[in-house]
Amino acid sequence: MDLASLWPSISLTLVLAAMNTLVLLVVATPIAWWLVRSRSRFREAVGALVTMPLVLPPTVLGFYLLIALGPYGPGGWIAGIWGGRTLAFSFTGLLIGSFFYSLPFMVQPLRIAFAAIGEETLDAASSLGASNWQRLVRVVLPLAGGGYVTGALMTFAHTVGEFGVVLMIGGNIPGQTKVIAIALYDYVERLQWAEAHVIALGMMVFAFLVITITLAIERRSRGTAR
Repeated sequence: MDLASLWPSISLTLVLAAMNTLVLLVVATPIAWWLVRSRSRFREAVGALVTMPLVLPPTVLGFYLLIALGPYGPGGWIAGIWGGRTLAFSFTGLLIGSFFYSLPFMVQPLRIAFAAIGEETLDAASSLGASNWQRLVRVVLPLAGGGYVTGALMTFAHTVGEFGVVLMIGGNIPGQTKVIAIALYDYVERLQWAEAHVIALGMMVFAFLVITITLAIERRSRGTAR
C-alpha cells in the first residue's frame, strides 16, 4: 500500500480538526459561561439547541447546512463577495459544518467546568478588586483548565472522525474536501480492504488514545477537587 497517497487526506483532516478546535475554544467559552451563569428563560432552549448535534442524525444537519451554504442560501451570498457561487463543497464549508456538528463537544466540558467553580471563589476575587476580565483570566480559566483540555481533545477527535456531515456538504474532492473518513469510504467502495484496514485501525487507535487521555484528565481533576 502506498501510504503517501493517504497524506493529502490525512493533512486536510488534521488542518480541519485543528482550525475547528481553535475556533470553538474561542466561541464556546462565552456560550458555556452564559449557559451556566444566565438566569434567562431561554437558557434551556439555547442549551438544547447547542446539544442537538449529539442526537441529530448527521445527514439531517448536513442536509440543512447544504441548503444554507448553497447558491440560494446565505452561503451563496457570502461566496458571491469574492465571485463564488457556494460555500458547499469547499474547505470553508467543511469548517462551518464541523463547527456546528462539534459545538456540543466543546461546550459541554466547559459548561461542567464552569459550573464547578463556586460562587464564593468569584466573590472573593471581586472583593479583592478584580474586574470581570481579571476574574476570567486569573480565576475562571485556570480553574476550568481541565474542561478546556477535555473539550479540545474531544472536539479534535470528533472532527477527525466526522463522516455524514462532511460527505453531505463537502463531497469527495481530493485535496479540498476528501478527509480521512471519506478516504476510508472510498477504499471500501472499491473493495480495497488492506487500505481500508489501515485507516480504520489507525482511527481506532487514535480514538482509544484520546478517550484514555480524557479519562485520565477527568480522574486527575476529581482528585484535585478533593
